[in-house]
Amino acid sequence: MRPLDPRLIARIGPARRYVIVTAALGLATAVAIGLQAFVIARVIGPVLAPAPLTEDGLGWLGSLVPVAARDLSVAIAWLAVIVGARVAITWLQERLAHRAGVDVVAELRGRVVEHAARLGPRWAASGDGAKVTTTATRGLDGLLPYFVRYLPQLLLACTVTPLMLTVVLGLDWISAAIIAATVPLVPLFMVLIGLLTRERSARHLDAMERLAARTLDLIAGLPTLRALGRHVGPARRVRELGDAQRRATMGSLRIAFLSGMVLELLTTLAVALVAVTLGFRLLYGEVSVETALAVLVLAPEVYLPVRNVGTHFHASADGLAAADAAFAVLETEPVVVGGSADAPDLAGASLEVDGIAVATPDGMRNAPADLTFEARPGTITALVGPNGDGKSTALLVLMGLMAADSGRVRARLADGGVAALDDVDSLGWSRQFAWVPQRPDLGVAGRTLSLGQRERVALTRALESDRPVLVLDEPTAHLDHAARAEIVAAARAAAQAGRTVIVATHEPELVEAADAVVTVAAPREVAP
Repeated sequence: MRPLDPRLIARIGPARRYVIVTAALGLATAVAIGLQAFVIARVIGPVLAPAPLTEDGLGWLGSLVPVAARDLSVAIAWLAVIVGARVAITWLQERLAHRAGVDVVAELRGRVVEHAARLGPRWAASGDGAKVTTTATRGLDGLLPYFVRYLPQLLLACTVTPLMLTVVLGLDWISAAIIAATVPLVPLFMVLIGLLTRERSARHLDAMERLAARTLDLIAGLPTLRALGRHVGPARRVRELGDAQRRATMGSLRIAFLSGMVLELLTTLAVALVAVTLGFRLLYGEVSVETALAVLVLAPEVYLPVRNVGTHFHASADGLAAADAAFAVLETEPVVVGGSADAPDLAGASLEVDGIAVATPDGMRNAPADLTFEARPGTITALVGPNGDGKSTALLVLMGLMAADSGRVRARLADGGVAALDDVDSLGWSRQFAWVPQRPDLGVAGRTLSLGQRERVALTRALESDRPVLVLDEPTAHLDHAARAEIVAAARAAAQAGRTVIVATHEPELVEAADAVVTVAAPREVAP
């Protein structure tokens, strides 16, 4: 994890504008802090001085605040203006931080989801899909502390700390030397604690991803588990994963509190060292009261941004870990399917699959292996075969949603021409397919529907579309006998209307209604 991740700044527009504005506000904050310290030194100096002040203890910097500020009424007026300015700056900074944080998280979340969709369903089914779900929802929400708290303090540390140290140097070089010698200790301890924080944050994100993946798998397979009477069994495992996430979360909180305590103690001791030194020098008359007061007020302000950087960095470490996971998805190159030529019109075209083979995710075999068939308009082509042998994968390859490791997909057009999927735009090709997957996702509207209801709604939409090719993946798997008969009749009607219908099924009624039956097989030996 980097203190300032350039990928966030380079990819996200609102963040760049926010960084520039925050840097300007940081300079304004530094000026306000310096003026406030000088006014306090002016008004309190005469009260603590053993004798009337005859010289300006602020030296050349005293021109910023008039000597008249030693009068209480003048000092109160100055302080009212300065405090009001600091409140306005802080309010503006917080407002911009929240707005920029929300915009950045929303834009990054949208890019991750969009890119994950381009990676294809096969990539999502490999196990990374659940991780993307966790990262894009709960994970990226942890970036808000990064933008709202950490990033402003980092910019203040780059502006306020050097400027305040320069002001202290102009007042008293000995105090400036002490501060300059002790300030590097803060980032040193930040690095030491950060090494432990990185491991804890990665463990926390991993626990959250495992819990989300297991819960999503459980929800997806709950109808089957209930049918088999095994829906209670996974509860213990989910509970164990939840306990693992709780322990990881508490570990991250302990590290955050530990880092805050260590940095607070370190800066307190450093300021105390400056104060003790000034006390002895005041006793021997080596420094004026006004100078000592100004340095004492400014010293904590030198350490404060650096200390807050460490505290808020560790608090936002989970969000940065999620950002790393998000950029890992964005940096994954999608497999290119198709070419650059315009996709042909598939109305009335015969689809030819010639020897396609796709390796399984583990690379141990091909599923399907050397699959060849032709789907003609006005007919139903049924793909049959054991589960896991590649029927759904063959449909994805046919629609241009997935690249085959070998083989070709062609379309013999109504005008007699031939177009290969490898040569045409895969997006324009796939848009001509009305696809009903095994588990249709209808969005928010489908959350209250059962799986069978979702399949019927998705099938109705596909039948009512004007797309020339209808692809159905196990359309009757979760329906009763009457509903299955309706699906068979609908598929036959679509074929009679001239559409090309391709079905992956185990249902005998659909197989009997098909004009062509293709057996999809995958060898059990290791793929070359």
